[in-house]
Amino acid sequence: MNGKRETIAEVGLLIYPDCQMSAIHGLTDLFRIAGEWASAPGIRVSHWQAGPETVDCVYDTHAGPHRLSYLITPPSIIMPDRMSAQPVSADWMRGLHAQGTTLCSVCAGAFLLAETGLVEGRRATTHWAFARTLSERYPGIRLAEENMIVDEGDIITAGGILAWTDLGLTLVERLLGPSTMLATARFLLVEPPRASQRPFTQFIPRFDHGDTAILRAQHHIHANAATNVAMKDLHDIAAMTERTFLRRFQSATGHRPNGYFQQVRIAKAREALELGTAPVDSVAWDVGYSDAAAFRKLFRKLTGMSPVDYRKTFGRQAMAPQ
Repeated sequence: MNGKRETIAEVGLLIYPDCQMSAIHGLTDLFRIAGEWASAPGIRVSHWQAGPETVDCVYDTHAGPHRLSYLITPPSIIMPDRMSAQPVSADWMRGLHAQGTTLCSVCAGAFLLAETGLVEGRRATTHWAFARTLSERYPGIRLAEENMIVDEGDIITAGGILAWTDLGLTLVERLLGPSTMLATARFLLVEPPRASQRPFTQFIPRFDHGDTAILRAQHHIHANAATNVAMKDLHDIAAMTERTFLRRFQSATGHRPNGYFQQVRIAKAREALELGTAPVDSVAWDVGYSDAAAFRKLFRKLTGMSPVDYRKTFGRQAMAPQ
């Protein structure tokens, strides 16, 4: 406990069943380090344990009555479909929000935040792999899963499981200014808050939707991705009219056929760039694009990076120890 130094704000961290404790402790350390770099008052951090009937403070860096400026729900170490509902925590967070607390989440912590109902009709992000589940469970949320941080003012959500660094630095910049945020990032050897999850996003096709006719069309796309698959061929394979096929395909896969086809090709291109050394034009040709310029434009649109920058960041040589 440190009751001597004045603080500029209090950030609460919610401990719930199977939450990522490394994020709890990491954020605690990040805010303390930021305070060491700042000439202004630091940030008070408190930990709150969710119980069966109440949410109680179990750790506090400072003494005195609480007034939470921010409350963060950290990531979970289990998948969202195994996370239990937290009605007591949700009710507690609604009360905090009504008193002026800004609610924040990281990764699957968005599912706890969504339980409050306060994200309904609002933009939010979560880990790209959980976005579809969150959207299906809470259809009123306007998902922006390509974003690493979505700042709605009184509600802030962060994407990936390690995006607690991005959220923490975002709050440091809000509270202590950009200079302290950059000094903290340099000291921790992490990047300043990132804008997008797209470079990390992996295309994961759905094959378990139960529509066998659409599944036949999907299999044809994956087997012939490097060739020009005609939409009429897909209609014939699925034995459907164009209109019915478009509706059923999007319902089953979450994509329109052309978009799905592009995702399959770009996924193959990403793998080639990660594992091989072939020139970008050759990669484009191998995955089915005769126009390398069009390939580069589409690659940037779907990944947020050029093929060259993607290889520099994620290629086998970039990952090799120096």
